[in-house]
Amino acid sequence: MTVDVVAGDDLPKFGRLVRQHRIRIGMTQRQLADFSTISVRAIRDLEQGRARRPREDTVRLLADALRLGPRARADLTSAASAGRLVFGLGSGYGDETPAPPVAADPIVARESELAVLQGELGSGAERLVNVVGFSGVGKTRLVLEVATRLHAAGMAVLWHAMPGAVADHRHQPAEPIAEVVRTAVEDLFDIRDDGLAGLVDVVGESAALLVVDGADGYVPRPERLDLLLRDCPGLRIVVTSDRPWGLPQERLYLLGPLELPHVRDERDAQTLAQVAAVRLFLDRVRRVRPQYTLTDADVPAVAEICRQVDGLPVALRAAASWLVVYELDVLYRCLDGDPEGLLGHVAGPDGGQGYRDDLTRRLDRLPAGDRDLLGRLCELGGEFELDDVVTLTGLRLPDAGRLVRGLLLHGVVRPWYEAGRCRFEVLNLVLACHLTAPSTQVRP
Repeated sequence: MTVDVVAGDDLPKFGRLVRQHRIRIGMTQRQLADFSTISVRAIRDLEQGRARRPREDTVRLLADALRLGPRARADLTSAASAGRLVFGLGSGYGDETPAPPVAADPIVARESELAVLQGELGSGAERLVNVVGFSGVGKTRLVLEVATRLHAAGMAVLWHAMPGAVADHRHQPAEPIAEVVRTAVEDLFDIRDDGLAGLVDVVGESAALLVVDGADGYVPRPERLDLLLRDCPGLRIVVTSDRPWGLPQERLYLLGPLELPHVRDERDAQTLAQVAAVRLFLDRVRRVRPQYTLTDADVPAVAEICRQVDGLPVALRAAASWLVVYELDVLYRCLDGDPEGLLGHVAGPDGGQGYRDDLTRRLDRLPAGDRDLLGRLCELGGEFELDDVVTLTGLRLPDAGRLVRGLLLHGVVRPWYEAGRCRFEVLNLVLACHLTAPSTQVRP
């Protein structure tokens, strides 16, 4: 038999009132849930003080189910309003508004991406953004910069890194609120129960950004996500992951590699230095060769190095680090045909596994149909159009387009435009991995 424990005076008044009225008429939490159409879990959270900001429609449904008279209904409404006022002011944060971690390095050449995400999240135009992209493309660093700018504008930032997330920042001392955020995220992803109520109480109706970094392989429970967004109207959520969730509320943001140089950019050093991938490469070169200046003579080699590593930030940084050993032309020759060969010393997302091993693992995790098509495209040399996919698969053009879209979302191919036509190419790192790893090859 379940025994009701008398609620303490330290619990919120609203929860105490609900419990007292329920017990007075001999109703269980399950019966109250059935009559009010509010979940048992929500009623339990309210009565036990884990949820302190009931919505107006929740108050009305409970009052109706409890058959309250005018005076009791007014007392219940007043208690709910007091709870909303206290936590709507954001006092649950403590003395300071929570801040994101501190970035280890400045961000380079992502101005347009930053403007889009900062605008959408800052205004609340988008409340759930899933930033997906290839390993090493810079998802964490981009989101960290967006969070830093929004915090500077006065928004609370609640940062949680999932197990195995890349550490693209310096860790800060644990805050009291960190445990609340952790349990809420675990509740959201169905790792545990009873965690969302604490976050709802802390955030209230204030503007806040919840960052979930490295959510590869995790998908939230839709009903819990709806509950969190409903009860925290000022909350925005941004996630970094390796694939879309396919949820109606989701704003999918595909982060691609940095812009690569075209032939027209190779006129001179000044023109080439404006290209995004080259900007990052040169920034890292000057860390190992502080006096280096790009000359016209170096333009072809620098442009090709950036192309060989696909404009991926992690690969550009790794390539530049080799200039403590190689000259530019030697580095280019080492990268030619085997661009991933110089990435063995680069840690993967878990901080220990090498990037090459991580890349192979990610390719092996592709759905069978995507992996098969990718293998055939690699055998064609990596460059293709939609018509080539139609020929390879025998599918109709719309179905072929869906397959290519899947490869784009996995980040293994990139689009480019030439003379008004859209073409695609497999990333050089993926192509090299396919050619050097027989286990990933597909029979023709």
